Amino acid sequence: MSAAVAEPDPSATTVTRLGSGGPWEAVYGYSRVVRAGDRAVTAGCTSTVDGQVVHVGDAAAQTAQAIRIGLAALAEVGAEPTDVVRTRLYVTDRLYADEVGRAHNAVFGAVRPAATMVVVAGLVDPELLVEVELEAYLPAR
Repeated sequence: MSAAVAEPDPSATTVTRLGSGGPWEAVYGYSRVVRAGDRAVTAGCTSTVDGQVVHVGDAAAQTAQAIRIGLAALAEVGAEPTDVVRTRLYVTDRLYADEVGRAHNAVFGAVRPAATMVVVAGLVDPELLVEVELEAYLPAR
């Protein structure tokens, strides 16, 4: 008697997971970006470059850096800035809201994704003022 071999399901979604080599990915067990079918999402992106916080004390510059990191990750799975449909911004003080929002607008003003900004008690490193998540929709092109 032979065992039946299941045919692959053509509607099954392919999932791609990529890391950036950041200091917390391997330790905490997550990917920088995950693409599942027509959706791509980033993990929280901060102003951390080569394991070091950059733009210390400058929430706007940290936001811009975090967005650049997120967009670079999305590009690795085929997404462009215009594909971003949702952003989440976590800030450590409500006093940063305006400068963080303006830095977000500088990149996404024409795209206008759905966006959420939340004030949090703190981030993994006390020098981090902002964390950003990006979500993109990639329809068949």
